[in-house]
Amino acid sequence: MTLNLSGVGLTHANGQVALSDIELQIAPGERVAIIGPSGAGKTSLLRLLATAQQPSAGRIEVLGADPWRLSAAARQRLRARIGLIHQAPPLPPRQRVVTAVLAGKLGRWSLGRSLLNLLHPLDTAGAAAALARLDLAEKLFEHCDQLSGGQLQRVGIARVLYQEPELILADEPVSAMDPVLAGHTLGVLSEEAGRRGITLLASLHAVDLALAHFPRILGVRAGRLVFDRPAAALTRAELDALYANEQLQQPATLPAAPHVLHIPRC
Repeated sequence: MTLNLSGVGLTHANGQVALSDIELQIAPGERVAIIGPSGAGKTSLLRLLATAQQPSAGRIEVLGADPWRLSAAARQRLRARIGLIHQAPPLPPRQRVVTAVLAGKLGRWSLGRSLLNLLHPLDTAGAAAALARLDLAEKLFEHCDQLSGGQLQRVGIARVLYQEPELILADEPVSAMDPVLAGHTLGVLSEEAGRRGITLLASLHAVDLALAHFPRILGVRAGRLVFDRPAAALTRAELDALYANEQLQQPATLPAAPHVLHIPRC
């Protein structure tokens, strides 16, 4: 299994329970979406899987290893095999896009090679190819503070494409994009996962995008996994129950029939 969670819980230092008794197995090559209301625990779950935080209870295996039984050096090597996509990518404002994308390989490069890359990009063609898949090749030499929120998200995704990890974890990766561009971007991620046979796990607020791009859907509410269903079998009643009583609720919609549209830049 790529991911194996048994009885996993997470309680913050202030006593707030973020996750409770999570049982989950995800095989190599699966594409899985996590949905649920705000504050349900989706980001907390991804942080545990990214080894950014240690669980308070239970056991986690990531890519065949228990991260918290490894040495610090071995855990760092494990993290280099994981591609993490943030909702707000932590990109230095004055960093050039090409440097931000090439940073995807820093976990595999020596210190000398990494420092040299800061002075002179070592693989401009590789960075441009990753950006081109996201309709962003013309931004190669711009600074990150010149980009919109949606463009910054795509730079973060391009960095993971260039990294070529064994596992991709994405936390609301298209939240700053319009619906058409968001669909295109998730399609690129799904294509990458399918082409390389790697696991893709993404949290999404847009239920229609989750159903359109992910064969398996996890529903999380109040820190618990309330359903684990094939997208084709998910019912309106299950979605209504997942989001019940959420203020300012937007009805979950099933994806419309696919159609071709021009992709506006965001």
